[in-house]
Amino acid sequence: MLDVRRLHLLRELDRRGTIAAVAEALTFTASAVSQQLSVLEREAGVPLLERSGRRVVLTPAGRTLVTHADAVLERLELAVSELAGAREGIGGPLRIGTFPSGGPAIVPATLAELAQRHPALEPMVQEIDSARVSDGLRAGELDVALVHDYDFVPASPDTTVDQVPLLEEPMYLATGGAAATGRVTRGETLAELLGPWATSPWITARDGTTGHAMAVRACQAAGFQPRIRHQVNDFRTVLALAAIGQGAGFVPEMATAHAPEDVVLTRLPLFRRSKVAFRAGGGTHPAIAAFVAAARTAWVPRAVPLTDRFSALSRGSCAQ
Repeated sequence: MLDVRRLHLLRELDRRGTIAAVAEALTFTASAVSQQLSVLEREAGVPLLERSGRRVVLTPAGRTLVTHADAVLERLELAVSELAGAREGIGGPLRIGTFPSGGPAIVPATLAELAQRHPALEPMVQEIDSARVSDGLRAGELDVALVHDYDFVPASPDTTVDQVPLLEEPMYLATGGAAATGRVTRGETLAELLGPWATSPWITARDGTTGHAMAVRACQAAGFQPRIRHQVNDFRTVLALAAIGQGAGFVPEMATAHAPEDVVLTRLPLFRRSKVAFRAGGGTHPAIAAFVAAARTAWVPRAVPLTDRFSALSRGSCAQ
């Protein structure tokens, strides 16, 4: 009989790539992980791993077993969800992950809604990059998380995680300072909107993030390679730097509510989509379903204020 806990270790090795990474994520020692995987090989009766330099890789039989492990662990998650549904009331800890801009815009209102509906629930929030959410969910560090993806950077398929949509918001080009004088962008295509800023410095998220990839690919789609001067993940900092003429940057509508007075925001035909993610099979768990319902109830889109500092496109001339 194959042990479910060892199947979990094999699946994590397939996703994380090294025994050391699996050990760190699941708070085991590397030797303990190796020993458990050796036991799993004996249980399976066929080689599951092979050495490749300092790394171990899965054999074809190992990859086949991972596919079955995904199905087994999803069924277990479904079972846990059904058992939780049989209890009276919704309570206990709920570990929530959120991307940084989702913290102030979505999380407080969602937690207030949860507290009113399910006072016995104990939400615990931690900020996490969307790229790390799948690992956090599989490792049991998170129960549910807010994630997002952008046009030009779709989410990678992951059979271990399910997602439900929460909201879609347009992206804005943020510019300002002396460089913005007389250069309010007009047009409908990315090339028309971004082209006038092709030679300007740019402000993007840090390299390796989805926000950075989106910015680079959007500029490339407009016909140029951005000359990146600043790399910051905080949209408030992007807006502040743009306002003093330090470069052009991209911000989602969610981040524009408190934009500095000197910034010019131009609506783009480019979107960010936020979703709620959880372990595959966990969507019917009462606490997770309650979080999804509260997030959808609590989120009210904030209209970007229509003032003289916004371009004509902010007033709706851009294609949706």
